[in-house]
Amino acid sequence: MVEIAEIAVSAAELKLGTEPVQGDGVRLAHAGPKARYSLRARDAKALADVIGRALPGKIGDTEGAIACLGPDEWYALLPAGTEMPRGEGLAVSVVDVSSRALGLVLEGPGALAVLSSGCPLDLAKMGVGRATRTVFETVEIQVWREGEERWHVEVWRSFATWLWHAFVAAMHGAK
Repeated sequence: MVEIAEIAVSAAELKLGTEPVQGDGVRLAHAGPKARYSLRARDAKALADVIGRALPGKIGDTEGAIACLGPDEWYALLPAGTEMPRGEGLAVSVVDVSSRALGLVLEGPGALAVLSSGCPLDLAKMGVGRATRTVFETVEIQVWREGEERWHVEVWRSFATWLWHAFVAAMHGAK
């Protein structure tokens, strides 16, 4: 586990990295601009009809660029500038949360070790194409497994700088 105390410093002392960082078998980079939507509805079919996209049916599954995070909750991670219909007046919630979060990408043979250093889940058992909400130490994140050695991590902007530095610290010990 990454020790929080080692990187618990004033936010003014930390800067979010802008260039990719290479470590022992791991590369950390920004995912780039994305459109992000929080999607909620008790009736998945009604929501799918509103947004014009298929929704994954089981928690943890992804369909296209949409992950099912709960029984009535999905998260869309789309190309920047993508607009979704809001479904005003219907029993659905489509909220643009693009400004709330950003994405980091860990890839390489050591990426799993970096993520596992602060995450309580056994991510080795997570299949490609799956997504989940979890924590890294005390920071809530979403983890999308995009490939055997490629992980997309969504994090709220207010925690992004800390998470970037925690990943860099963990990269020094990753194999």
